[in-house]
Amino acid sequence: MPLIAVLPGDGIGPEVMEASLPVVSAAAAKAGLKLEFEHALVGGAAYDAKGHPLPEDTSALCDRAAAIYFGAVGGPKYDKIPDPNLRPERGALLPLRKRYTLYANVRPAVVYKGLEKRSAIKPDIITGMDMLVVRELVGGAYFGKKELKETSAYDVIEYDAEQIERVLRFAFRAALERKKHLTLVHKANVLQTSILWKKVWDKVRAEYPKVTCDDCYVDAFAMYLISRPASYDVVVTENMMGDILTDEAAQVTGSIGLIASASLGAKTTEWGVFGLYEPAHGSAPDIAGKGIANPLATILSGAMMLRYSFGAEKAAQRIEAAVRKVLSKGLRTRDLAGAKGRALTTTEMGKAVLKAL
Repeated sequence: MPLIAVLPGDGIGPEVMEASLPVVSAAAAKAGLKLEFEHALVGGAAYDAKGHPLPEDTSALCDRAAAIYFGAVGGPKYDKIPDPNLRPERGALLPLRKRYTLYANVRPAVVYKGLEKRSAIKPDIITGMDMLVVRELVGGAYFGKKELKETSAYDVIEYDAEQIERVLRFAFRAALERKKHLTLVHKANVLQTSILWKKVWDKVRAEYPKVTCDDCYVDAFAMYLISRPASYDVVVTENMMGDILTDEAAQVTGSIGLIASASLGAKTTEWGVFGLYEPAHGSAPDIAGKGIANPLATILSGAMMLRYSFGAEKAAQRIEAAVRKVLSKGLRTRDLAGAKGRALTTTEMGKAVLKAL
């Protein structure tokens, strides 16, 4: 029986996770896959209880698991921890990515039917947006050398050709399974690392003649993401650019509460690719405990887990179809309903998806 390490984390993490687990379990069971879920502390909750955001027993659980199902970590309370390496994001998420070499972050950005008006962008511009962003996750400025002095600081952006090539190949394979269109986002007119990305890109794309390729400077792409988002299919980029652009893409769709993600690497188990699956939203401590958080991003992350880590494509598609169904019925959580609309609680939305499933 495959084991899943469940790390709810902080803020709304435990709430959205609780609403999501019955959906993932039911979809898996229908596909003949029985999953074992084991919970552990991570982030601020782990720091409060054990003095470290990623305790040894949590790491040991993840080592035994076939996948990690992650909630959210952090909050203003933990920004005051003196040692930055013990703050939840830097002390838990980054070490997990590094520990398992989770080099490819995969984040869909879809405009769901009926939610076009939730975006700040005109509906006729965003209608049809269905983008997959592949972000390199274990290189670049976040993992480079860094130093903070009294009046100066530096963060080194560093990549080697092997790091770039493996994530590009992942993106090309993803494009082959979709509309066969791949866009590289870079800053090769300024950054030496982007020049290397372009060099490796030119080598790899020659091996995928069926994929239509183009590339774009990151500042221009940031504009095009607002003016013509439906023209993109799969987008691949480096770590920090991807971090920024995926949040922009989430806002274009109307709510970050709908954005799922998978972080994948080279490690495999007998069931599939080992990965970490989490909603793109943060811990949102301002609404924690109020029962109004949107669990759909976590539920959709669970669908990605079934797809990539267990090869259960039909189960993943059933969850995604159930989410589309509840949204088409007009069911909304507070972030989607607006100030005056009727909103379901976190638990109610989870049950609605389960019923649709």
